[in-house]
Amino acid sequence: MWNAGRNPVNLGEMGFAFAVAAILVGPLSAQWLHTPTPGVPRTADGKPDFTAPAPKAADGHPDLSGVWMPNTRALQDLAVDMKPSDVPYQPWAEKVFQARANGAKGKDDPAAHCVPGMPKLIVLPYPYKIFQMPGVTLILYEGFTTFRQIFTDGRELPKDPQPSWIGYSVGRWDGDTFVVDTVGINDQTWMDNAGRPHSDALHTIERYRRRNFGSMDVTITFDDPKAYTKPWTVNESPSRLVVGQDLLEYVCTENNKDVDHLVGDGQK
Repeated sequence: MWNAGRNPVNLGEMGFAFAVAAILVGPLSAQWLHTPTPGVPRTADGKPDFTAPAPKAADGHPDLSGVWMPNTRALQDLAVDMKPSDVPYQPWAEKVFQARANGAKGKDDPAAHCVPGMPKLIVLPYPYKIFQMPGVTLILYEGFTTFRQIFTDGRELPKDPQPSWIGYSVGRWDGDTFVVDTVGINDQTWMDNAGRPHSDALHTIERYRRRNFGSMDVTITFDDPKAYTKPWTVNESPSRLVVGQDLLEYVCTENNKDVDHLVGDGQK
Protein backbone atom coordinates (compact mmCIF):
# COMPACT_ATOMS: atom_id res chain seq x y z
CA MET A 1 0.00 0.00 0.00
CA TRP A 2 1.23 3.47 -0.83
CA ASN A 3 0.02 6.89 0.17
CA ALA A 4 1.79 9.64 -1.71
CA GLY A 5 5.10 9.64 0.09
CA ARG A 6 4.21 8.54 3.63
CA ASN A 7 6.05 5.66 5.18
CA PRO A 8 4.60 2.27 4.16
CA VAL A 9 1.65 1.12 6.25
CA ASN A 10 2.33 -1.68 8.71
CA LEU A 11 0.07 -4.38 7.33
CA GLY A 12 0.09 -6.25 10.62
CA GLU A 13 -1.37 -3.22 12.36
CA MET A 14 -3.85 -2.44 9.66
CA GLY A 15 -5.21 -5.89 9.20
CA PHE A 16 -4.93 -8.07 6.09
CA ALA A 17 -8.47 -7.57 4.89
CA PHE A 18 -8.50 -3.81 5.02
CA ALA A 19 -4.99 -3.59 3.60
CA VAL A 20 -5.93 -5.58 0.52
CA ALA A 21 -9.27 -3.91 0.00
CA ALA A 22 -8.26 -0.25 0.20
CA ILE A 23 -6.29 1.17 -2.71
CA LEU A 24 -4.52 4.44 -2.16
CA VAL A 25 -3.82 6.78 -5.04
CA GLY A 26 -1.80 9.99 -4.73
CA PRO A 27 0.24 12.47 -6.74
CA LEU A 28 3.70 11.51 -7.95
CA SER A 29 5.26 13.81 -5.39
CA ALA A 30 3.90 14.52 -1.94
CA GLN A 31 3.39 18.24 -1.50
CA TRP A 32 2.73 18.40 2.24
CA LEU A 33 5.50 16.35 3.85
CA HIS A 34 7.88 19.23 4.61
CA THR A 35 5.79 22.14 5.86
CA PRO A 36 6.49 24.27 8.94
CA THR A 37 4.29 23.87 12.01
CA PRO A 38 3.91 27.21 13.83
CA GLY A 39 4.26 27.53 17.59
CA VAL A 40 6.39 24.44 18.20
CA PRO A 41 8.44 24.71 21.44
CA ARG A 42 12.09 23.83 20.96
CA THR A 43 14.82 22.32 23.06
CA ALA A 44 18.25 23.96 23.34
CA ASP A 45 19.44 22.05 20.27
CA GLY A 46 16.47 23.26 18.19
CA LYS A 47 14.50 20.03 18.16
CA PRO A 48 10.75 19.98 18.91
CA ASP A 49 10.12 19.70 22.65
CA PHE A 50 7.25 17.25 22.75
CA THR A 51 7.35 17.14 26.57
CA ALA A 52 6.56 20.87 26.86
CA PRO A 53 3.20 21.79 28.45
CA ALA A 54 0.07 21.46 26.33
CA PRO A 55 -0.95 24.77 24.77
CA LYS A 56 -4.11 26.52 25.93
CA ALA A 57 -7.00 27.83 23.86
CA ALA A 58 -8.53 31.27 24.40
CA ASP A 59 -11.15 29.80 26.75
CA GLY A 60 -8.45 28.32 29.00
CA HIS A 61 -8.98 24.71 27.99
CA PRO A 62 -6.18 22.69 26.41
CA ASP A 63 -5.87 23.34 22.69
CA LEU A 64 -6.13 20.01 20.87
CA SER A 65 -5.50 21.56 17.46
CA GLY A 66 -2.90 19.93 15.26
CA VAL A 67 -2.12 16.87 13.18
CA TRP A 68 -2.18 13.64 15.19
CA MET A 69 -1.22 10.05 14.46
CA PRO A 70 -3.41 7.57 16.34
CA ASN A 71 -2.36 4.35 17.93
CA THR A 72 -3.79 1.72 15.58
CA ARG A 73 -3.58 -1.53 17.53
CA ALA A 74 -7.31 -1.30 18.20
CA LEU A 75 -8.10 -1.22 14.47
CA GLN A 76 -7.33 -4.91 14.18
CA ASP A 77 -8.81 -5.87 17.54
CA LEU A 78 -10.46 -3.47 19.97
CA ALA A 79 -10.03 -6.01 22.75
CA VAL A 80 -6.37 -6.72 22.02
CA ASP A 81 -5.39 -6.08 25.66
CA MET A 82 -8.49 -7.69 27.15
CA LYS A 83 -9.50 -11.23 27.99
CA PRO A 84 -12.30 -12.63 25.80
CA SER A 85 -14.56 -12.70 28.84
CA ASP A 86 -14.05 -8.96 29.32
CA VAL A 87 -16.15 -8.15 26.23
CA PRO A 88 -19.77 -8.35 27.46
CA TYR A 89 -21.53 -9.64 24.33
CA GLN A 90 -25.22 -10.18 23.97
CA PRO A 91 -25.60 -13.73 22.60
CA TRP A 92 -26.45 -12.69 19.03
CA ALA A 93 -23.50 -10.29 18.84
CA GLU A 94 -21.06 -12.96 20.00
CA LYS A 95 -22.37 -15.35 17.33
CA VAL A 96 -21.85 -12.75 14.61
CA PHE A 97 -18.36 -11.98 15.89
CA GLN A 98 -17.39 -15.66 15.98
CA ALA A 99 -18.79 -16.25 12.49
CA ARG A 100 -16.78 -13.37 11.07
CA ALA A 101 -13.64 -14.39 12.93
CA ASN A 102 -13.90 -18.00 11.74
CA GLY A 103 -14.97 -17.49 8.15
CA ALA A 104 -14.61 -13.94 6.89
CA LYS A 105 -11.52 -12.17 5.62
CA GLY A 106 -13.11 -8.77 5.29
CA LYS A 107 -15.23 -8.95 2.14
CA ASP A 108 -18.36 -8.01 4.07
CA ASP A 109 -16.66 -5.17 5.93
CA PRO A 110 -17.99 -1.83 4.63
CA ALA A 111 -14.43 -0.47 4.83
CA ALA A 112 -13.47 -2.99 2.14
CA HIS A 113 -15.92 -1.16 -0.12
CA CYS A 114 -14.57 2.29 0.69
CA VAL A 115 -17.29 3.19 3.17
CA PRO A 116 -15.91 5.12 6.16
CA GLY A 117 -17.57 4.43 9.44
CA MET A 118 -17.41 4.80 13.17
CA PRO A 119 -15.82 3.67 15.37
CA LYS A 120 -13.11 2.37 13.01
CA LEU A 121 -12.50 5.89 11.71
CA ILE A 122 -10.88 6.85 15.01
CA VAL A 123 -8.11 4.24 14.78
CA LEU A 124 -7.27 4.11 11.06
CA PRO A 125 -3.49 4.12 10.51
CA TYR A 126 -3.47 7.60 9.01
CA PRO A 127 -3.23 11.03 10.65
CA TYR A 128 -6.16 13.20 11.60
CA LYS A 129 -6.25 16.97 12.03
CA ILE A 130 -8.18 18.80 14.76
CA PHE A 131 -9.47 22.36 14.39
CA GLN A 132 -10.72 23.57 17.78
CA MET A 133 -13.03 26.56 17.32
CA PRO A 134 -15.81 28.26 19.30
CA GLY A 135 -18.99 26.23 18.99
CA VAL A 136 -17.53 23.36 16.99
CA THR A 137 -14.47 21.17 16.80
CA LEU A 138 -13.69 19.77 13.36
CA ILE A 139 -11.67 16.63 12.75
CA LEU A 140 -10.35 15.92 9.27
CA TYR A 141 -9.30 12.32 8.67
CA GLU A 142 -6.74 11.43 6.04
CA GLY A 143 -8.23 7.93 5.93
CA PHE A 144 -11.10 8.07 3.42
CA THR A 145 -10.58 11.87 3.17
CA THR A 146 -13.56 12.53 5.42
CA PHE A 147 -14.51 14.73 8.37
CA ARG A 148 -16.52 15.00 11.58
CA GLN A 149 -18.25 17.96 13.19
CA ILE A 150 -18.32 17.85 17.00
CA PHE A 151 -20.65 20.59 18.16
CA THR A 152 -19.81 22.40 21.39
CA ASP A 153 -22.52 25.07 21.16
CA GLY A 154 -24.75 23.46 23.78
CA ARG A 155 -27.03 21.54 21.45
CA GLU A 156 -28.33 18.14 22.52
CA LEU A 157 -27.87 14.91 20.62
CA PRO A 158 -30.80 14.15 18.29
CA LYS A 159 -33.53 12.07 19.91
CA ASP A 160 -34.28 10.02 16.79
CA PRO A 161 -31.22 10.39 14.56
CA GLN A 162 -31.23 9.45 10.91
CA PRO A 163 -28.59 6.69 10.79
CA SER A 164 -25.32 7.69 9.17
CA TRP A 165 -21.91 6.11 8.78
CA ILE A 166 -20.24 8.60 11.13
CA GLY A 167 -23.13 9.55 13.41
CA TYR A 168 -23.90 12.80 15.23
CA SER A 169 -21.48 14.20 17.80
CA VAL A 170 -21.53 16.78 20.58
CA GLY A 171 -18.60 17.69 22.81
CA ARG A 172 -18.03 19.14 26.27
CA TRP A 173 -15.15 19.67 28.67
CA ASP A 174 -14.69 17.64 31.83
CA GLY A 175 -11.83 19.55 33.42
CA ASP A 176 -8.97 19.27 30.91
CA THR A 177 -10.55 16.32 29.09
CA PHE A 178 -12.61 16.79 25.93
CA VAL A 179 -15.56 14.36 25.99
CA VAL A 180 -17.35 13.49 22.75
CA ASP A 181 -20.72 11.72 22.67
CA THR A 182 -21.81 10.17 19.37
CA VAL A 183 -25.07 8.44 18.42
CA GLY A 184 -26.89 7.57 15.21
CA ILE A 185 -24.17 5.33 13.74
CA ASN A 186 -25.31 2.99 10.95
CA ASP A 187 -25.43 -0.55 12.34
CA GLN A 188 -23.74 -1.93 9.21
CA THR A 189 -20.28 -0.76 10.26
CA TRP A 190 -17.77 -3.13 11.84
CA MET A 191 -16.25 -1.93 15.08
CA ASP A 192 -12.83 -3.38 14.20
CA ASN A 193 -11.16 -5.64 11.63
CA ALA A 194 -11.93 -8.61 13.87
CA GLY A 195 -15.59 -8.12 12.98
CA ARG A 196 -17.23 -7.00 16.21
CA PRO A 197 -20.78 -5.86 15.47
CA HIS A 198 -22.94 -3.20 17.02
CA SER A 199 -26.57 -2.15 16.82
CA ASP A 200 -28.28 1.11 15.94
CA ALA A 201 -28.31 1.88 19.68
CA LEU A 202 -24.53 2.32 19.85
CA HIS A 203 -23.44 5.36 21.85
CA THR A 204 -19.71 6.03 21.84
CA ILE A 205 -17.98 8.24 24.40
CA GLU A 206 -14.51 9.43 23.39
CA ARG A 207 -12.23 11.15 25.88
CA TYR A 208 -9.27 13.22 24.66
CA ARG A 209 -6.68 14.47 27.15
CA ARG A 210 -3.62 16.28 25.85
CA ARG A 211 -1.03 15.32 28.44
CA ASN A 212 1.71 17.57 26.98
CA PHE A 213 2.66 19.25 23.72
CA GLY A 214 3.37 16.03 21.85
CA SER A 215 0.96 13.37 23.12
CA MET A 216 -2.75 12.92 23.73
CA ASP A 217 -4.52 10.11 25.55
CA VAL A 218 -7.64 8.77 23.85
CA THR A 219 -10.14 6.34 25.37
CA ILE A 220 -13.37 5.06 23.86
CA THR A 221 -16.37 3.67 25.73
CA PHE A 222 -19.02 1.66 23.89
CA ASP A 223 -22.54 1.73 25.31
CA ASP A 224 -24.82 -0.49 23.22
CA PRO A 225 -27.41 -2.38 25.28
CA LYS A 226 -28.72 -4.24 22.23
CA ALA A 227 -25.33 -5.78 21.41
CA TYR A 228 -23.49 -5.76 24.77
CA THR A 229 -24.75 -6.36 28.29
CA LYS A 230 -22.94 -3.35 29.72
CA PRO A 231 -20.68 -0.50 28.56
CA TRP A 232 -17.03 -1.37 27.96
CA THR A 233 -13.97 0.81 27.45
CA VAL A 234 -10.86 0.62 25.29
CA ASN A 235 -7.84 2.49 26.62
CA GLU A 236 -5.58 3.35 23.71
CA SER A 237 -1.93 4.28 23.77
CA PRO A 238 -1.47 8.01 23.18
CA SER A 239 -1.88 9.68 19.83
CA ARG A 240 1.30 11.54 18.93
CA LEU A 241 1.58 15.00 17.43
CA VAL A 242 2.92 15.21 13.88
CA VAL A 243 4.97 18.31 13.05
CA GLY A 244 6.31 19.40 9.69
CA GLN A 245 3.65 17.47 7.75
CA ASP A 246 0.01 17.88 6.78
CA LEU A 247 -2.76 15.63 5.54
CA LEU A 248 -2.50 14.00 2.12
CA GLU A 249 -5.21 12.81 -0.21
CA TYR A 250 -6.52 9.28 0.27
CA VAL A 251 -8.47 7.71 -2.59
CA CYS A 252 -10.18 4.36 -2.20
CA THR A 253 -11.50 2.72 -5.37
CA GLU A 254 -14.88 1.21 -4.58
CA ASN A 255 -14.80 -1.17 -7.55
CA ASN A 256 -11.32 -2.40 -6.68
CA LYS A 257 -10.85 -5.89 -8.10
CA ASP A 258 -8.85 -6.97 -5.04
CA VAL A 259 -12.11 -7.18 -3.09
CA ASP A 260 -12.91 -10.27 -5.17
CA HIS A 261 -9.97 -12.06 -3.59
CA LEU A 262 -11.37 -11.63 -0.10
CA VAL A 263 -13.84 -14.14 1.29
CA GLY A 264 -16.90 -13.76 3.43
CA ASP A 265 -19.74 -15.88 4.70
CA GLY A 266 -22.45 -13.29 4.22
CA GLN A 267 -22.60 -12.32 7.89
CA LYS A 268 -23.56 -8.66 8.12
